[in-house]
Amino acid sequence: MNEIALFLNNLNFNWSAIENVAVFFSILYIILAAKENIWCWGAGAISASLYIYICLFAQLYSQTGLQVFYLFMAFYGFYHWNKKDQSLQIVEWSISKHLFILAIGTILTFLIGFYFTTYTNAKMPIIDSFNAIFSICATYMIAKKISENWLYWIVIDSIGAYLYFNMGLHLTSLLFISYAIIAIFGYFSWMKKIKIDA
Repeated sequence: MNEIALFLNNLNFNWSAIENVAVFFSILYIILAAKENIWCWGAGAISASLYIYICLFAQLYSQTGLQVFYLFMAFYGFYHWNKKDQSLQIVEWSISKHLFILAIGTILTFLIGFYFTTYTNAKMPIIDSFNAIFSICATYMIAKKISENWLYWIVIDSIGAYLYFNMGLHLTSLLFISYAIIAIFGYFSWMKKIKIDA
């Protein structure tokens, strides 16, 4: 009996260590992205890989899928930021493009949320769906260096903090609050670079 308790304690310690490393690389990713440092994608790949394991072990399958998407986008983002034939500059999108994304994202949020509400025992499915859909959009935008990606992240991370807090995941909720704060700095940093390059 004591051996089982010792094994479980070691497992909890290892689990905690993996989560701590994943959180570290998640924060490093967003700080480096705000500084327009290409190595943000390396930190993002490590973070996503660890969270794939964490989410799969925790049986959070939709979050596992989202982390697989993040891992793919880490390679995609690194490739696009590293292109030698063209210098990828920070750009702004038109209001009409953002309205289109918001409309499609809202429709998908409610369709997926409705599905999970009707056919599963998912908790807070509309908010969870919103977070997943718009996280995908914002990750694509950051890979393309669209400056408004940070505005999306401020909203996504604030809602994510609320979602995780309500699920009792207070440490992850604090992580998302820190993401939102860093995203504010990221937005102003990128806007400053746009003005310098103009």
